This record gives sequence, structure tokens and C-alpha cells, in this order.
Amino acid sequence: MKINRMNPYDGNTKTKAFFDLETEEGIIIKGFTLVEGTNGLFVSVPSEKGKDDKYYDKVLISKELRTKLNDLALEKYNELSAQTA
Repeated sequence: MKINRMNPYDGNTKTKAFFDLETEEGIIIKGFTLVEGTNGLFVSVPSEKGKDDKYYDKVLISKELRTKLNDLALEKYNELSAQTA
């Protein structure tokens, strides 16, 4: 898998970047975000608001894949941050 597109976000929020993910099979999943949490940056999967006003993940991934995706996204974000600094 690879990051297809990443757009850093400079707003005054916890959201630091938006990105799309491309699988090895060529499937592109849009709508991932990189978020600043209490323990550092982490990936938030695309979600949608339910009728009960709660948000639900649209993409379910295993813990191992989530860890790999976090590492991949952080690496890409750090590359982009270094280029703009």
C-alpha cells in the first residue's frame, strides 16, 4: 500500500493532514486523516455520521495494518513537513 495523495492542513485544529490510500491491487480509498491526539499523531479512517449523531468507521482494518498505516502516514507527513520548512 502507499499514500496516493497527502495534503497537510494548516488550520487551527487537531487535523494535520488529509490523505488517500492506494492498495497493492490499485484500489484507492479516500478520506483518511492524520490527527493530533494526546499520544501524538495517529491515522483516522474515513467515517460517516449515523442517525444517532455518532460517527462510524467506513473502513475496518486490523491492528497490524493500522500500525503499518500509521507508520506510512507519519513518514510521508514528516517528508512533506521537511520540504516546506
